Amino acid sequence: MFKSLLITQEDKKSFASVVELHEDQLPEGDVLIEVYYSTLNYKDGLAITGKSPVVRSFPMVPGIDLVGKVLQSDSDRFTEGDFVILNGFGVGEMHWGGLAQKARLKSDWLIPLPKGIDAKQSMSIGTAGYTAMLSVLALEKQGVTPNSGEILVTGANGGVGSFAIRLLNRLGYHVVASTGRMEESDYLKSLGASDIVDRNTLSEPGKPLQKERWAGVIDCVGSHTLANACASTKYGGVVTACGLAQGMDFPSSVAPFILRGVKLIGIDSVMRPLADRIEAWERLSDLLQADDFDSISEEITLENVVETAHKLLDGKVRGRVLVNVKA
Repeated sequence: MFKSLLITQEDKKSFASVVELHEDQLPEGDVLIEVYYSTLNYKDGLAITGKSPVVRSFPMVPGIDLVGKVLQSDSDRFTEGDFVILNGFGVGEMHWGGLAQKARLKSDWLIPLPKGIDAKQSMSIGTAGYTAMLSVLALEKQGVTPNSGEILVTGANGGVGSFAIRLLNRLGYHVVASTGRMEESDYLKSLGASDIVDRNTLSEPGKPLQKERWAGVIDCVGSHTLANACASTKYGGVVTACGLAQGMDFPSSVAPFILRGVKLIGIDSVMRPLADRIEAWERLSDLLQADDFDSISEEITLENVVETAHKLLDGKVRGRVLVNVKA
């Protein structure tokens, strides 16, 4: 038997609680993992609170991230004792996920734990840090350099935003952080933000073309914020979109794209090919330092997850939430 957070549904209402499960109840897969750590992401929060129809089948173990040790493997890629990472692939939505002490998964979804970071550090990074790295890589591959100009990071207090600021700072970029919690300015500056702007300057309807400012943007918010970011991006600049905290809509026009050559690049972390995942995780291992993890993440147990999920959706959590499932 092992502990797990389990979401059930009754009369179209979902309920999440910590329960004891048996290994035989785990879904199909060719690798059995002893989970050490998982995380609490925005998508997990939606699933656990039932505020969005994230879960596709019930019962469901949420958790789109995990790191752990291989207990059994029918795959040529992994052997007993290997440490592996999982991000995405519908885990926690369609297949039981990481908020449990054991998981059975498909080996095609897993990558080895990179050298240079340990299990706990990998989940302090989690999907949020991995998504931030994918966004930074997209800027780099489109030719945006530290000499190009200011980089805007929206939703800066969240997990993706926090890691994006830290990574960009380590690479020498001038970072401007947008947040709705101006009281967290010192935290954002400690991560490497040079300037802080109130999200209200970006979150309302704006003109289709605005004064050119940003060489690049990492947007975690969507809706009017993304539209305004595009409208104020410099000629030839690059905007990456990876979140929807404000909304899934995009009330913009084609003007920034056809008059200024702005590039809008979608960042998907769920179905990303393994080669891209390995590249991102290797860069994360190279760029991040030991003190980054404690400053960006807080640790909780399985018993704290439901309460923290509500706080996360209410905007009362900053940075990353690391879940020690063995505690």
